[in-house]
Amino acid sequence: MPDAIIRVLTEEETRAALPALAEVLSDCVEGGASVGFMQPFAPQDARPFWESVAAAVVRSETVLIVAEVDGRALGTVQIGLATMPNQPHRADIKKLLVHRQARGLGLARRLMEQAEAEAVKRGRRVLVLDTATGEPAEAIYERFGWQRVGVVPDYALMPDGRYCATTLFYKHLSA
Repeated sequence: MPDAIIRVLTEEETRAALPALAEVLSDCVEGGASVGFMQPFAPQDARPFWESVAAAVVRSETVLIVAEVDGRALGTVQIGLATMPNQPHRADIKKLLVHRQARGLGLARRLMEQAEAEAVKRGRRVLVLDTATGEPAEAIYERFGWQRVGVVPDYALMPDGRYCATTLFYKHLSA
């Protein structure tokens, strides 16, 4: 297994990584991942999304974590910190993405471990996320110790236009 570096990106680093991040997102959507976008989805289609993430990093609303293999970003996850005033202890996990070329290397686990550690550093003790029901990510979150809350039928669309249910998860972190 090649060495992977897992790290938090600054706004400048996010902007520098835009091409690689766009490629990861495009690859995941083209591979059928229900992460908010529809097929066809080329890397240039992903650029506005990543530019908005960079802006959210500047506003301290998002923590962007990447997995780099041989200097190339091949995985990513975000911590959404922009919660309501009565939720200073909570954060959202968003867009756990691993390029199909890098699957099976343990990047998803390492990204999520880093996300949990970063959340704790920022005083967040309850994390929530959602994922397409019946897809591989659902089983991954269960293996990582996340608790299933329930399923919302027809919550979103798969990239090919089919309706999909969404499973909601949470995880309590210890300090």
